[in-house]
Amino acid sequence: MTSIFLYDTTLRDGAQREDISLSVEDKLTIAHRLAEFGMHYIECGWPGSNPKDADFFARANRMHLPARLAAFGRTRHANATCAADANLRALIDAGTPAVTLVGKTWDYHVSHVLSTTPEENLAMIGDSVAWMKGRGREVIYDAEHFYDGFVANPEYAMATLRAAAEAGADWLVLCETNGGKLPWEMEAITREVASRLPGARLGVHCHNDSGCAVANSLAGVRSGAAMVQGTVNGYGERVGNADLVTILANLQLKMGHPVLAADRLHELTSLSRFVAEVVNLQHDAHQPYTGHSAFAHKGGIHVAAILKSPDTYQHIDPDLVGNQMRSVTSELSGRGNIQLQARRLGLDVDNEQAQRVLAQIKHLEHEGFTFEAAEASVELMFHRLDPDYRQPFELLDYFVITERRHGRGLLAEATVKVKVGEVVKFTAAEGNGPVNALATALQEALVDVYPVLRAVRLTDYKVRILSGAAGTAANTRVLIDFQGGLETWTTVGANANIIDASWRALSDSMEYALIRLGSQESAP
Repeated sequence: MTSIFLYDTTLRDGAQREDISLSVEDKLTIAHRLAEFGMHYIECGWPGSNPKDADFFARANRMHLPARLAAFGRTRHANATCAADANLRALIDAGTPAVTLVGKTWDYHVSHVLSTTPEENLAMIGDSVAWMKGRGREVIYDAEHFYDGFVANPEYAMATLRAAAEAGADWLVLCETNGGKLPWEMEAITREVASRLPGARLGVHCHNDSGCAVANSLAGVRSGAAMVQGTVNGYGERVGNADLVTILANLQLKMGHPVLAADRLHELTSLSRFVAEVVNLQHDAHQPYTGHSAFAHKGGIHVAAILKSPDTYQHIDPDLVGNQMRSVTSELSGRGNIQLQARRLGLDVDNEQAQRVLAQIKHLEHEGFTFEAAEASVELMFHRLDPDYRQPFELLDYFVITERRHGRGLLAEATVKVKVGEVVKFTAAEGNGPVNALATALQEALVDVYPVLRAVRLTDYKVRILSGAAGTAANTRVLIDFQGGLETWTTVGANANIIDASWRALSDSMEYALIRLGSQESAP
């Protein structure tokens, strides 16, 4: 059994992030994945607050997930009874084995937010916990604003915890609600609470307003907390909650707490990215442990070292959390970056070939190219080193026009002439812009010979002006993302002419697609 319990509140506190909106299906999908991963507690939402959550609780309870589900709500209203409180009845109706009750700890909030007396607030806490325990629920008491309340009035803050404990609360969770405390403050206060309430099961719930939510959570564990609340990827209100992904890895790999089985920890990266996908947010490439860049190496000195021994510039083996080491290619690279990237692609590149690719990269980056995000363009350089490699097509001409005509609106048209083997293909296409028209014309010129390209689609197009002071004469960099089946890739082009920069990236993407997906047909 683990001595530290993970309590995930992605579906409630995480969903309070301003750019997240989850459907019932989204919530069920995330809950299932969290439970299969091994999360101990999953807080599902605030029942009774909206029809969506009511539907979710009804369906989630029928899933029989291998995790303890919790419904979230507040203590009873002032000067009222628990039996007459609609919020408490909704918590019971939710049917979850655990209930999390949030109550006021800071006397300032008691007077200014609840508009009641300190004594009545203590009664609200005790009555609500006892009422829930009398109906067979595990009760997790969330002491809102505990750390601020303790600093302002330590005796009253402790009295609120005692009221919950004496009424039978299974957990007392100390909430750092405003996110402003620092780790040494967290550790000192949590340790004092543990000494004043021997035997109490304590938890911590931290927000990230000062950038310390993960550190504060770990400080809480160091000083006696046995439950950590947080969200996947740190999603949450304002700047977010404590990131359970990072906390879990630190607890298990750095602090010696066997929170999950090792094979579950290996799924951490896929869990982090899965939840990002479901909530429709781009995964943070620089997130500790699970980000795409978490084990990416750019400096030539770094890469030269990790080729000899990976632990010289890595704090853990990335495979432990299901991530992987990569090399980033840029003008700062050394030959080792090139060889490491080639090795990861399964290509055999000797020193002389690596030096040729590196020289080409440095020359192109001087002209405005960047290859850190355009790994497909780098892979093409490797393939073109092979004396037996033949490019699948050759550009002869392209022509692009954009015009606005009365009665017809804006029109973009492109013509492309390419040579495939000994055959010249000439195609014209319209589009909603010049790059779209050019991409469509190129694809249509090639699909008869290379049918696999029918499944390839452009998914993103990014433009950056490299020298703004030059005005309209500035160099332009274009990054284009493509997808074909389950494969995704990015290519780059740069030129003072945005159309020519786009052509470079488009044609490289088509060529890369034929390498990765297979040409299916030979050129005539």
